[in-house]
Amino acid sequence: MINIKEDKELNVLNHSGAHLLAQAVKHLYKDALFWVGPVVEEGFYYDIDLGDIKLSEEDLVKIEREMKKISKDGKRIVRQELTREEALLKFKDNPYKIDLINNMSEDEVISCYTQGDFTDLCRGPHVESVKEIKYFKLLKISGAYYKGDSNNKMLQRIYGVVFKTEEDLNNYLKELEEAKMRDHRKLGKEMGIYMMSDLVGRGLPMYLPNGFILWNTLENYIRDKEIKRGYLHVQTPPLGNVNLYKTSGHLEHYKDAMFPIMQVEDEEYVLRPMNCPHHMVIYENELHSYRDLPLRIAEIARDSRYEASGALKGIERVRTFCQNDSHIFCTPEQIESEFKGVVELILEVYKEMNITDYKFELSLRNPEDKVKYHQDDEMWNTAEDALRKIMNDIGIPYEEKIGEAAFYGPKLDVQVRPAVGNPFSLSTCQIDFCLPMKFDLKYVAEDGTKKTPVVLHRAVFGSLDRTIAYYLEETKGILPLWLAPLQINIIPVNNEFHLEYAKYLKNILEDNNIRVKIDDRNEKLGYKMREAQTKKVPITLVLGDKERDSHTISYRLYSEANTTTLTIDEFVEYVNNRIKDKK
Repeated sequence: MINIKEDKELNVLNHSGAHLLAQAVKHLYKDALFWVGPVVEEGFYYDIDLGDIKLSEEDLVKIEREMKKISKDGKRIVRQELTREEALLKFKDNPYKIDLINNMSEDEVISCYTQGDFTDLCRGPHVESVKEIKYFKLLKISGAYYKGDSNNKMLQRIYGVVFKTEEDLNNYLKELEEAKMRDHRKLGKEMGIYMMSDLVGRGLPMYLPNGFILWNTLENYIRDKEIKRGYLHVQTPPLGNVNLYKTSGHLEHYKDAMFPIMQVEDEEYVLRPMNCPHHMVIYENELHSYRDLPLRIAEIARDSRYEASGALKGIERVRTFCQNDSHIFCTPEQIESEFKGVVELILEVYKEMNITDYKFELSLRNPEDKVKYHQDDEMWNTAEDALRKIMNDIGIPYEEKIGEAAFYGPKLDVQVRPAVGNPFSLSTCQIDFCLPMKFDLKYVAEDGTKKTPVVLHRAVFGSLDRTIAYYLEETKGILPLWLAPLQINIIPVNNEFHLEYAKYLKNILEDNNIRVKIDDRNEKLGYKMREAQTKKVPITLVLGDKERDSHTISYRLYSEANTTTLTIDEFVEYVNNRIKDKK
């Protein structure tokens, strides 16, 4: 899907579309107050204060109609530069614009744009006239807190999009419909993967039986991969003493993303936002020799981070999640080989899970930022140079992103582009010289001296929750056989004559650790077959007289019309091979 924000022409067109929307809203709701209307990857939005008026989807039709009238009128869009005093006077009746003006730097040029009877504070640029804004669509309404702060007033956010031609707009709208069909929130409900409850709390998903099977399969998959590569698994508590996070530096650098401190008797605790401090303490528990390194500690760990309610999205953006986390303690000489091993593991997993649309990014610090990052220029230069050398030696293309590093060190992020929404980081590996020093970690070197190890922070599945969301959308919920919660659906043609044979086969398949269910409802065969397709069951068995009498199995793959007949042993071997091969 096209990134409108990055397309220069579409960016300007959609920026102008936001002003057209605001003008139409002002015509229909004269008391409307406007905050900001930026261009985003999917188009534009405008945050509006309409007092007690709550817009509905039907209201969007009226607003669109008014936008078309304004566009046909063809007024020119005129830019005007203002002094600060002129700007404050012109927008004196809008506290949101006054706040924007007051927060502008002294040397910033203040400008506004006028189209007919509507003037808006804006840097621009814009198209020449409103008649150029022809092919648009208002997409949805949502709530948005002023300045993204839940303590502030909730505004109404209207989303829209503008294109240069009607054909481009229609194609984009078709892509949006496709995206809706892929949305993991829709699929998660239909497939019984997870649920949310306001009574439990926003951003706190609960995994249903099908979801837990999917979760457990992914967890076992990645854990088995790690065990084969020498990782040692641990389990640590999902909260910790505040002093733990003071020592690590997270309380100083990460406090805004953490839940509030809890007072428990004479101690203070916090829900953990990440697992590295716990793993540092595990390493510190005993003296290590250089012969013990690398030490690869791994954990499927429950973490909690404060996310504003407006940022929550299904299981992609939540307030509690599980990381497939690991911390590799190694000598400086082992950094390159261990880092390469992590990249190899990531690429191996991506190949097996058919994840193909991704890129590598080196997230580096911004040297000018004296607040976000641990202050140690020598440490940062050493770590960033090491990371560049490793990536160059491996020969994998990458982009450098200044200001995206963790506070304690640079990192490699693997950005995936999902079928729905914006790219995000699925996997990461970070070089850390900082936390081992903060926790005073040591190992006995070959010469008998005590030295500080280096730590690689590593997650192949950034979180299992986000991985499940990503994979549901990539596959439209048509999961490969090895991941599908229900792998085989057995349909007896007639319960009276074929149910016993179905039960016999079910026992055989379950003995082979295959997830299977019998559909013995009193419904027509065609209805059961259609429902199996709706529920995206990978394999459906249809058992009648022929199969029962010949002790065979007739099966049909999802979305295919052809039926194949095999002996029981042949079928079990076929299914086991498909599960093993991750096909």
